[in-house]
Amino acid sequence: MSLLRVLTILSVILGAASVAAQELIGSYVAYIGVDDLYNSKGARLSQPWQVLRQDRANFHRFGIAHAGDEWDPFFGSIDNRAAMERMIMRGYIEPAARANILRGGATVFIRIYGQGNRGDYVDVTVVR
Repeated sequence: MSLLRVLTILSVILGAASVAAQELIGSYVAYIGVDDLYNSKGARLSQPWQVLRQDRANFHRFGIAHAGDEWDPFFGSIDNRAAMERMIMRGYIEPAARANILRGGATVFIRIYGQGNRGDYVDVTVVR
């Protein structure tokens, strides 16, 4: 067997092991209200991960919670909120969810996957 083939097989095995090691480390439901559509300086946000990050900053840092907002075990940390864009890009967000989040008035279900205290990706679903 060639060295290239051995390396390819090894990378597939290691890749499968790292995916299998991912676990659900948290989840929450949040209502995206008008307050979540604007950053702390009043500028309108244009990307869904910006709105989701602002929602968590509003909830954890500024004490702004809407009916239906739940606590989460991960985004209370400013560093973890800063990583949200990367985590969403590695995860999945429903195409319809993007528009609903940017419009506001959406209820979202967020699942955070990773290992221990490290979040690797986020899946976003619009509940209604």
